[in-house]
Amino acid sequence: MLHAMRQTAGSLICPNCRKLIGASEERCPFCGAWNPSFYGYGPALQRLVGQRMDFIQLITIGCVALYVASLVLQPEAIFQFHGLFGILSPGTRALYQLGMTGGFAWERHWWWTLLTAIYLHGGILHIFFNLMWVRNLAPAVDHHYGPARGFIIFSISGATGFLLSNLVSGSPTIGASGSIFGLLAALIVVARRTGHSQMSAQLWQWAIILFVFGVIPGSGVNNWAHAGGFAGGFLATLAMPLGDQRRESPAIQVLAIALIALTLTGFVLSFVKVTSILLMH
Repeated sequence: MLHAMRQTAGSLICPNCRKLIGASEERCPFCGAWNPSFYGYGPALQRLVGQRMDFIQLITIGCVALYVASLVLQPEAIFQFHGLFGILSPGTRALYQLGMTGGFAWERHWWWTLLTAIYLHGGILHIFFNLMWVRNLAPAVDHHYGPARGFIIFSISGATGFLLSNLVSGSPTIGASGSIFGLLAALIVVARRTGHSQMSAQLWQWAIILFVFGVIPGSGVNNWAHAGGFAGGFLATLAMPLGDQRRESPAIQVLAIALIALTLTGFVLSFVKVTSILLMH
């Protein structure tokens, strides 16, 4: 199957300069990009990621499916009321089984929970508002950077936010809000690069309002994850060109696919490890 995906003859479009070149070229004769065909797999990756990867839909489906799974795994927790944002709240055991980070998981050095915790939520309003922000911000990120880079920004932002949270507080934590702050940072970078000062000011206002909301007593908001996610998204985006400046390279596409695979593996690891600990007791 891998052999069938490989193109070693004919022509292709250089992912760097978009000029038509031979598939066997070691370097692009126009821009000098090394290995533009990515060992012959570049065109197949471009079709896979560019045409089939909808990272917004991927995130939405992942969050909803895991939220439902967390309720099914520990149904007795559904009837425990934890305030307005705790309506239909999953139980702690179920969340650890699916990859919650901090606390128990971080004490055992389960580093993959930095990725898996992004897709877990603590209540119906929590997931509703997070997905609302994702679906408002992510299309613009997709437009300017492409689906693979958009997913990488989302993942790195969330992981960076949880890393800072774990290092500072160590409290159990979940949610896509760190990644959302990363998307805000990515769009701020877009506004700066394109000279849209009004857009930049609006995005900064949103970020500040969300930060301020996080310091309200009893809000339950993890501002460490927000700050880390914003910083991670800002730095990750600075290292990436805009989509209209360069197509997503095969290396970027492979990185996005690797992050998806790593996150899926993390869910399995968390479930197996927590379940085995429960069985031992």
